[in-house]
Amino acid sequence: MVAGFALAQNNKQDQKKAGNDWRERVRAEQVAFITSELDLTETEAQAFWPVYNDIQKQRRQAFHATGEAFKALSEGVDGNNVDALLNKYLDARKASEKVEADAVVRYKKVLPVSKVAKLLLAEEKFRQNQIHRLGQGGPGRPGNAPGNRPGGFGNKTQPSNEPSTK
Repeated sequence: MVAGFALAQNNKQDQKKAGNDWRERVRAEQVAFITSELDLTETEAQAFWPVYNDIQKQRRQAFHATGEAFKALSEGVDGNNVDALLNKYLDARKASEKVEADAVVRYKKVLPVSKVAKLLLAEEKFRQNQIHRLGQGGPGRPGNAPGNRPGGFGNKTQPSNEPSTK
């Protein structure tokens, strides 16, 4: 029993480490992608990356707060405090939108407006590339291709000649 517990703990640690490794790889890819797309000068990069990193931190916090508020709303939708939960969720969404609006203002202080526009486009392009990669199984994700997921998108089923029993 002790060995099983120890094995489970090691497995959780391994999963956490793998998740952190994956996040670090994606972050490195994102930095390289944005740097390439924006063609930052050394001076621009020195001013931009601290601002970008701070905004990313604010985005993660806002995303987490929105997720927590949504979870609370979904769990309490039939309760007595639905109005308060709904307001908390809407406030979290507004806070998230404020982070995005403030980000553009902050970016304009360290980059030309044309590069701010390119940044927004690059972030979306990177996000779409990541979604596409995940849909294809992504690097190091064998068996996760669309046709390999039971009930997942991309499954190709051949029409059957047998009559339906519905």
